[in-house]
Amino acid sequence: MTRPAAAGQLDLPGFETPSAPPSVTPQPAVPRPEAAPAVPLADAMTPTRFHHPRAAREIDLGHAVVAYEFKRVRRRSIGMVVSAEGLSVRAPRWVGVGEIEAALREKAAWIRAKLVEQHERARKQAASRIEWRDGTTLPFLGESVILVLDARATGAVLNSAADALPGVPRLTLHVGLPQGAEPEQIRDTVQAWLQRQARRVFEERCNLYAPRLGVRWTRLALSSAQTRWGSASADGSIRLNWRLIHFAMTTIDYVVAHELAHLREMNHGPRFWDVVRSVIPDVDAARGTLKSELLPALD
Repeated sequence: MTRPAAAGQLDLPGFETPSAPPSVTPQPAVPRPEAAPAVPLADAMTPTRFHHPRAAREIDLGHAVVAYEFKRVRRRSIGMVVSAEGLSVRAPRWVGVGEIEAALREKAAWIRAKLVEQHERARKQAASRIEWRDGTTLPFLGESVILVLDARATGAVLNSAADALPGVPRLTLHVGLPQGAEPEQIRDTVQAWLQRQARRVFEERCNLYAPRLGVRWTRLALSSAQTRWGSASADGSIRLNWRLIHFAMTTIDYVVAHELAHLREMNHGPRFWDVVRSVIPDVDAARGTLKSELLPALD
């Protein structure tokens, strides 16, 4: 699912991308009853109304009233995209409103399901936001770490407790800041530590997997891109998103191997995936983790 970002470079997309079903090619309007099956809402708290911030029209899709963004564009088919903002619809200028609404009802089950999915994802993302204070927790290499403000510490020091109680994180990060430190100061200090750890870990994993794949990497750069986990260039340069350090090592290894494999196959054909699977057999599990797990917000 990657695409070239520039000549001689391939990227690995990351984070959640808007969902779009196959475009609907307008056909002569034929009256027909709505036959889309109802999609159960996630729970009693799931809203039955969905409103795009730039909504221009509204439609009842059964179990959900959807206010959607609508634009007339130069294209041959009706396009629908469900993003974090809601439903967006694009249609040719010559297609009537009745025909557009018929197409939306035809895709009602898909639209409802994706809107609920996006709503649930936004709820989880809000819950994953870190409060930058003493005692907060954050993910590091797949484990929870308790943040401890300790003015006696120098920089940031990670401690491990072998005798931690069940359910209590065994890792603590002692940060050399006073109890009254501002949230922004705590955030910047911790993120700087995370980035140092990311570089250390990524270099170790590149050095581990490059010989196994028969490639040589020349340079490693950290990225903070919102939509890419990594990229590789034909000159051996590797770029990896530092926020991967939140994931367990198995997931990091997949992204590292994915980018190194591009130094042999600058594409995503069958031979490329054979190269990746030669060192990461369970590719699907790693890709699923990247799609399903939410990372803390950068702010």
